[in-house]
Amino acid sequence: MDDIDRKILKLLQANARMSLKTIAEKTFLSSPAVSARIERLEKDGIIAGYHAFVDPMKLGYHILAFINLDVVPEDKPKFYAYANDVPNVLECNCVTGEYSMLMKVAFQSTMDLDIFIGQLQKFGKTSTQIVFSTQVGPRGVDVDEI
Repeated sequence: MDDIDRKILKLLQANARMSLKTIAEKTFLSSPAVSARIERLEKDGIIAGYHAFVDPMKLGYHILAFINLDVVPEDKPKFYAYANDVPNVLECNCVTGEYSMLMKVAFQSTMDLDIFIGQLQKFGKTSTQIVFSTQVGPRGVDVDEI
C-alpha cells in the first residue's frame, strides 16, 4: 500500500461512484492504472464493497436505537442466525463489557422496537438507548494513518 493507494481509498470513501477518469486525474495516473490498483485493493479485501448511504428517516424509520444484549456463548450461533434474518438490525457486534452484543437497529415506531426487544429477551438481558440525534455520522477510516 503506497500513497497513491491511500489517495484512491480516500476518494472512494468520499464518493464510491467517482469515475475512474476523475480518480486518474486526481492521482496523476492513467485510467487503466487506477483500475488495476482498485482491482488489487478489492482482491486483497481492503475494499470490501460499495454502498449507498440511505437516510432511514426519509424511509419512515424514525426510531434509531442501540441495543445491548447479554448472550451466553452457546446461544450465539442461534442468535446470529436470528439477527441476520431481521432487516431492522443494521449492525450486530460482539463486544466486551457487561453485555456481549451491541446492535444498531432502525424501526418505524417505538411499538415495533418494543416488540423486537421482547423477542430478543429470549436470548438474554437487554439494555436499549434510543438515538435523539447523530452529530457524527458513518464515515470511512483515516487512510492517512496507515
